[in-house]
Amino acid sequence: MAKPRNTIAKTEILNLIEQSDKALSHSEIQQHLSGLCDRVTIYRVLDRLYEEGLIHKTSTIEGVVKYAACIKCTPEKHYHSHLHFNCESCHKVICLVDVKPIFKLSEDYIVREMNFMLSGICPECA
Repeated sequence: MAKPRNTIAKTEILNLIEQSDKALSHSEIQQHLSGLCDRVTIYRVLDRLYEEGLIHKTSTIEGVVKYAACIKCTPEKHYHSHLHFNCESCHKVICLVDVKPIFKLSEDYIVREMNFMLSGICPECA
């Protein structure tokens, strides 16, 4: 496996995601970077960060992909067995890592990844 390459764009995007209290979309990341790199570079960096187990992604109810920092993931395995909350008012997507979803599947299913999205009003908007 090749050693992960660190660039200014990759470092800035990862720092931005790690310091954010909400999941960020591609366009939100692009706005924060103020022209540091183009949109295609941002997509490539996000793909690389995901492959390296540093960020995870989820889709909002509207289909917008948002990115957040991973907690204990590796390039081999992402552990995203937590819920995401999409605020209908401020449009924040927040990881709820202390809430574990419970579901039952028959034994012939093999679950590799989960994506749970709750939608409603967050405490700040209530």
